[in-house]
Amino acid sequence: FDIIQQLREEGMTIFLVEQNANQALKLADRGYVLENGRVVLEDTGAALLANEAVRSAYLGG
Repeated sequence: FDIIQQLREEGMTIFLVEQNANQALKLADRGYVLENGRVVLEDTGAALLANEAVRSAYLGG
């Protein structure tokens, strides 16, 4: 994630698909929640991390 952070700081756009959602959302300007191949929620990474429904359903609490 250090390299991704460095590229982000350089202004590079990155499309990241990552199993570690907590870490990915900490870096993300935007995040998307998919269910059955469809986007069901989108927001900033920080807002998704703070969303209780997202935390409970997808981030382990």
